[in-house]
Amino acid sequence: MDGIDTTTALWWAVVASGIYHGINPGMGWPLAVSAALMDKNRNSLLKALIALAAGHLLAMAAILFPFTALLFLVEWQREIQIGAACLVIGLGVYLLFNRRHPRFLARVPPSRLALWSFLAAMAHGAGLMLVPIYLGICQTIETNSGHAAASDLMTGHAQIAVAVALAHTLAMTVSGGSLAFGVYHWLGLRFLSKSWFNLDLVWALSLILVGLISLLFVH
Repeated sequence: MDGIDTTTALWWAVVASGIYHGINPGMGWPLAVSAALMDKNRNSLLKALIALAAGHLLAMAAILFPFTALLFLVEWQREIQIGAACLVIGLGVYLLFNRRHPRFLARVPPSRLALWSFLAAMAHGAGLMLVPIYLGICQTIETNSGHAAASDLMTGHAQIAVAVALAHTLAMTVSGGSLAFGVYHWLGLRFLSKSWFNLDLVWALSLILVGLISLLFVH
């Protein structure tokens, strides 16, 4: 029962992190609003959100799948989890003191929103935030599967990575898209320029918190 509760909690954490990323303007929903307002076409908003989601999904996969490969080394799983947690904490500390947005993101043309979304997610550590959660889910599955063959575990880990990336990106798109549609239909560009909110400090602290929590549950 405890294992089921833990797994459920971890999946809710995947969804919650997606909602959190979607709300954060640094993940791009204001760009979707701007595109729609400039084109005066609601379809542009939808296309922009799809492009942002595609880039974010690719970034999640680019981070999760290397850890999937590492989990093949079952005897090193504890060390991998500790290393991942320390990496997340380190990035959080770095972002805590360096809150400048990477300059290269400003050089990506608006027509390449998928590329911008991919680079933004990588630069802000959005994928790394998922790693401790993903490793925790894999650990619960591995415990339940007993002495399964390594190939079966690897296949299961890859499937979990895909599911985590998809669930997270869907939650991000729904939350960010809801904000974008609301701003576009009712609030407009003036709200976007005057009411911009910044979650950089919260973002950095949340990375540190996720890393510390994951260290506490390493065994």
